[in-house]
Amino acid sequence: MIERESEFAETVVHINRVAKVVKGGKNFSFSAVVVAGDGAGKVGFGTGKAREVPPAIQKASEQARRDMVKIPMVGGTVPHLVWGQWGATRVLLRPASPGTGVIAGGGVRAVMESAGVADVLTKIVGSRNPFNVVRATFDAIDRLMTKGQVEGLRGVGVGGEVEPEEPEAPAAPPIPELAGAVVVEEGEKR
Repeated sequence: MIERESEFAETVVHINRVAKVVKGGKNFSFSAVVVAGDGAGKVGFGTGKAREVPPAIQKASEQARRDMVKIPMVGGTVPHLVWGQWGATRVLLRPASPGTGVIAGGGVRAVMESAGVADVLTKIVGSRNPFNVVRATFDAIDRLMTKGQVEGLRGVGVGGEVEPEEPEAPAAPPIPELAGAVVVEEGEKR
């Protein structure tokens, strides 16, 4: 069988050795977080767990390739400032001018580079747990929208003109209400 080169760049973010205490001692296994991306705006992440490191990485990379999302980009950067949160971790993604590069650390750098984002400023606030950092980054990505998507939601055309709406029937003039006053209709006696 011929193995072809994968079109996705994969990055192992973190490998963790976990132990389960049983009657006869400890059973060790490994969990891995992998980020995969095509370098053109598509990126995904996966987690895998196995008794050895290579199968854990393989499981994680298969999940990462299967669950990919598209990052909306404007000229190599994110379209607007956005916060993402997962657990006690918060991640800030901020647009940067061309030539800035990827200013990020940990799992955020792996996600941004795999996706092909060229310029972005990021900050991790709170927990630095690699699993939570990657998930918070994807939460931020899910909140990103391009200008065209926002205009579509608001019903505004690309030229900035508001689409005409149905004219509403004119409302009856409001009746001024006076506290404790008795309104007397014309022709009535009091």
